[in-house]
Amino acid sequence: MAEEATQAEARDKSAEKKRKLLGVEPVETHHEMLLEGRSLKYTARSGAIALKDEFGETEAEVFFTSYELDDVEDRATRPLTFAFNGGPGSASVWLHMGALGPKRVRMEREGWMPAPPYRYEDNPYTWLDRTDLVFIDPVGTGFSRAVNDELDKKFCSFKGDIESVGEVIRLYLTRYNRWSSPLFLAGESYGTTRAAGLAGDLVDKGITFNGIVLISTVLDFLAIRFTKDNDLPFQLFVPTYAATAWYHNKLSERFQEKSIGEFMTEVKAWSETELTVALMKGDRLSEEERRSVGEKLSAYTGLDLEYILGTNLRVNIFHFCKELLRGEKRSVGRLDSRFKGVEALAVTERPEFDPSMHAITPPYTATFNDYVHSKLGVETDLTYETLSYKVNEKWEWEKGIMPTTGEALRSAIAKNPYMKVFVGQGYYDLATPHFATEYMISHMNIDAKYRGNVETKTYEAGHMFYLDVDSLSVFKRDIDRFIQAAM
Repeated sequence: MAEEATQAEARDKSAEKKRKLLGVEPVETHHEMLLEGRSLKYTARSGAIALKDEFGETEAEVFFTSYELDDVEDRATRPLTFAFNGGPGSASVWLHMGALGPKRVRMEREGWMPAPPYRYEDNPYTWLDRTDLVFIDPVGTGFSRAVNDELDKKFCSFKGDIESVGEVIRLYLTRYNRWSSPLFLAGESYGTTRAAGLAGDLVDKGITFNGIVLISTVLDFLAIRFTKDNDLPFQLFVPTYAATAWYHNKLSERFQEKSIGEFMTEVKAWSETELTVALMKGDRLSEEERRSVGEKLSAYTGLDLEYILGTNLRVNIFHFCKELLRGEKRSVGRLDSRFKGVEALAVTERPEFDPSMHAITPPYTATFNDYVHSKLGVETDLTYETLSYKVNEKWEWEKGIMPTTGEALRSAIAKNPYMKVFVGQGYYDLATPHFATEYMISHMNIDAKYRGNVETKTYEAGHMFYLDVDSLSVFKRDIDRFIQAAM
């Protein structure tokens, strides 16, 4: 009993022990950039918004960086976009310094890692000419922290995440007098899950959005989770496998000579018909049918027929990433299958690492730390967590079930039929494949009258398709048009 009491006391002390927080009011700095010959003067704010309990005690601090264009006659007519990345456990640095913000990490044109030291530059594709911007780092990411370990549990869950980010949005609208502005959300990856959930939650609290931008979408995790009792991913990933093989020139000439769009139309049509039927048959599939489907799957994916048959027509993502370029001792990336990884051995089952993730992490981490301290005026010794695996480890799904937020988004559109949704995706994304996204969008049960509120666009890059400058340029034009239409 004494030992149990000692352990309980130790747990209580651990829960009471407070972490070091940012603890500073947002810092305002003033900047100017040239965009297409026009001078843009803007004010940046970087700091923390405290989340308090019902007794006024701080439970967490959420770090944000905002940009507001100066010399605006009527701020009420100026759009405001809240943006975040996903994970769970990812800071907003990727959208902030890769696509939307006034500064951009300098990468190679296709998105490859440059030689160090890393630099940032003015972003000619920033959204700041169209909308003010607020980048939010959810609790546990960036400089955002819960007060202690016990409170981590509150924020490391779908419900806690939605409520905390929603509260940050409410507080920002209040403190900076933006309740009457046209409002937008932009989320990437799990950030799209969050954005859809927020749209459904906040509409009931009186906060509605003119538009939502979903970048590399996941509204239903069942469509992208490889398990023995779930055939859905084995159908929905095939077009991205095929696109990857096409990109790396591993297909026959009759496929290689097609455009990527034309080729994808063919593969998707086959995947949702012949392949789907074959997988549904399971053990009832005859050997003749099995070989016929296997031959087509082999032709589309660039994998050996015997390997395809050995998988029982079900190719796991990580096995594909290793198998396609196995003969070259190379692997392909999960976030972006254009990227190649150098493998120590050709015989392993899975890649050693994701080359697309490791190509971007050092440049983005180094440049943001330089930028936030030297240009935005934030002074702290806290580590800026670009991608926190601790958050992933602590994350708890309600009743152990991953959320589906397509219904929340459908409900938000039904309650606010003026809201528009733009869905951007990449052909070479093996984290949230474009065909899986199309499946999720088409299974939201949106009323026929409002299906036109949702538009999709696929770009010739991966999960973070904005890494590719050509894709980013097209994306910017699409967003300019989308914001104007949603207004």
